Amino acid sequence: MKKPAFRKKSGAGPEEPFEPAAVEPAEAGETTRPAVGSPGRSAGKTTQSLLAAAVVLAAVLGIAEARPPASPAKADAAGAPSTAQVERTAAVCPQPLQGLTGSTTLTAYTPPGTGSATGGAGWLTDQSAPAVPPTAAPSAPASAPASAAPSGSPSGSPGATPSGSATPAPDKNAAPADAKLTLTKPGTPATGPATNGDAAPGTGAVATGALAPGFTVTQTTVVTEQRGLGLSGLTCTPENTSFWFAGASTAGDRVDYLSLVNPESSAAVVDIQLYGDKGLIDNDAANGITVAPGSSQSVLLSTLSKGAVTDLAVHVVVRSGRVGAALHAADGAKGADWIPASADPAPTQVLPGLPADTSAARLVVWAPTDDDADLKIQLSGKNGWFTPAGNESIHVKAGMVAAVDLGKVTRDEVAGLRLSPSDGKHAVPVVAGLRIDRTGGNGKSDAAWLTGSNPIGARATVADNRAGASTLFLTSTGDAATVKVTASAGSGGGTPATKEVQLPAGGTVAIPAPEPAGLNGVFALTVETESGGPVVGARMLSIPNKDVPMFTVQALRDDHSTVQVPQAAQDPGVVLR
Repeated sequence: MKKPAFRKKSGAGPEEPFEPAAVEPAEAGETTRPAVGSPGRSAGKTTQSLLAAAVVLAAVLGIAEARPPASPAKADAAGAPSTAQVERTAAVCPQPLQGLTGSTTLTAYTPPGTGSATGGAGWLTDQSAPAVPPTAAPSAPASAPASAAPSGSPSGSPGATPSGSATPAPDKNAAPADAKLTLTKPGTPATGPATNGDAAPGTGAVATGALAPGFTVTQTTVVTEQRGLGLSGLTCTPENTSFWFAGASTAGDRVDYLSLVNPESSAAVVDIQLYGDKGLIDNDAANGITVAPGSSQSVLLSTLSKGAVTDLAVHVVVRSGRVGAALHAADGAKGADWIPASADPAPTQVLPGLPADTSAARLVVWAPTDDDADLKIQLSGKNGWFTPAGNESIHVKAGMVAAVDLGKVTRDEVAGLRLSPSDGKHAVPVVAGLRIDRTGGNGKSDAAWLTGSNPIGARATVADNRAGASTLFLTSTGDAATVKVTASAGSGGGTPATKEVQLPAGGTVAIPAPEPAGLNGVFALTVETESGGPVVGARMLSIPNKDVPMFTVQALRDDHSTVQVPQAAQDPGVVLR
C-alpha cells in the first residue's frame, strides 16, 4: 500500500501545504497506518493542522457573525423577556355522547388581536383513525430500464406528477379539505353541528397565524330524552398528559363516561386512577389503555370501579403520547353535563359560578396519599367572603375522597366557593368539584358541575352564547377589580357591544351577558381584567326545554394568547466553550 507523501521546499522556509498522493485500496486483511516521517515532518504536520483548525474556526465565526440572531423586542437593562403572540393553538373536543335525541353544536372563535400576526386559518375536523395505507405495488423487474418512468417525469423523483410538475407540499397553516368547520377571521364566531350518532368521534381544533391568539372552541349538547336529559357544555381543552376530575359517580342512576381522544400520529397509552372514600380502587383494566392515533375512545367508569361508588375523583395519566380527556356525567332524569377538568392540585381551590337559585350542592374533595387535609369552606357573596353556617369545614383523609351536601348553600344569592387550609402552616394540595342542581316549579331539574379554576388573567373567552340565555359570574378573590366584557358580532351578523364591571374585594357579581346589536346567530363573550383582582369567572348558559331548567356552566380560562420569549445576544465565543 502507498502511504501519503509530503513535500518540503528545499532550504529554510515554510512547508508547502501537503498534497496526499493517491491511496490504493488495502489488500484483504491489511491494516492501514499513518506514515511515519522525520521530526521535521511531524512538526510540519502539526503546524498545518493548527492552520487548518484556525481556518475552520474563522469560518465558523464568520458564519456566526454573518447570521446574527433575530433582534429581540426592546427590553430593560436587566434583559427581561419580551412578549410575543402565539402562532398556533390547538384544542380537543370529546365525543358528543348525545344519545338518540341529542344534538351537538360546535362554535369556534378568536377575539380581535392587537399584534402584528397576519394570515392563518382556524378549523375543526373529526378525529378518526387514519386510513390503512394501500398495499404497495409490485416492484419493477430489476432488468427494467430507468427510462421506463412516465414521459416528462424524472425517474425516481419524489412527488412528481405525470405532467412533470412537482406535487406542492401541503400548507400546514391552511384548513384541510375535510374540515367540518372553518374560522376565517377574528371577531366573528363560526358555528356548526358535530357529527351525529352514538359513535360520533371527538373533534380536533387548530388555529394558526392571526387566528391563533385566544382561539377557543365550545361544545354544547341538548338531550331531550328522559335518560340523559339536560344541557351539556364544555370549553374544549388542549391535549395533555394529566387530567383531574372530582365529582364522578357509579351509584344510583349515574352513567359516567370518560372520553379519550388522541389527535397525535402515534398511539397513546393511558392509565385511569379512580379514588373513592376508601382510597385508590385497583383494577388492572384501568391500566395500559391504548388509544390509537387519530381516534376516540369512551370508557364507562362503572366497568372500572368494582361496584357502586357514590363519589369519585378520577386521575387520567398518559404514559405515552398525549390525549384530550373529558368526563361526562348523566344522572337519569335529574340532569347531565360534563365534569370539567380541575386545576392542578393546590392548597387553595376557588370554584366560581354558583347561581342564586341553586337548589342543591354537593362538594367532593380528594387529598393526596401522603397527608390528610383540613379545609375551611367559604363563599364569596356580594360583599365579600363569609363562612356558610353549618358547613364551615371539611376533613379529607390521605389518598381518599370526602364529600358533603351543602344544600341550598347560596341562600338565593350568586356566589363563588373557596376551599383553603384551616391551618396556614399545614397546606395540603387538593382537587375539588361541586355538583349544583337547579329545580323548576314542576320539580324537574338539571345539574352542572363546577371545579377548581385558575384566574382569568389578561383575557378569557367563551364561544357559544345565545340571545337572553347567558349569565356571567365574576369573583374577585383579592382586591377590588375592574373587568371589561365584550360581546362579539353574531355568527350571522351584529355589532359588538362592551360593558365595564366593578367587583368588590372578595365579592361576586352576576350580570346578564351584554349582547351585540342586531344579533343574528350565536356570539362570543370575552372578559379582560383591567385592574385589581385576581378574578375568576364562569358563564352559565340556560336554555329551558319542556319545563326543565336546562343549564350548563363553564369556567373562564386565561387564553394564553401570548408567551414570554427570553432575550438573546450575539456571543461568537460560545464556539470556544
